Amino acid sequence: MAVNKPVGDNARKGAVKRRSQVKTKLGGASAWTKRSKSSGKLMAAKKLVAKKTSAKKFKGVRTEKRASKR
Repeated sequence: MAVNKPVGDNARKGAVKRRSQVKTKLGGASAWTKRSKSSGKLMAAKKLVAKKTSAKKFKGVRTEKRASKR
C-alpha cells in the first residue's frame, strides 16, 4: 500500500539548491559560512562548538573548491 509523505515534517529531501559553503576564520578558529550562489552574499555561519575546534559543515550544502595558486 502506498503511503503519502507527512506534510510539515521539516525533512529535506536531497541537496540544498543555489547554496555553497566555504571555510572561514571566526575569532581565530575555523568556521563554515553559507553563501548564496545568485547574489554571492554570505548568509549564515556555523557557531563554534568549543574553543580551538572547528564547527561542523552545513548538511546538504555544496562545498566550494579553493582556487589553485598558480
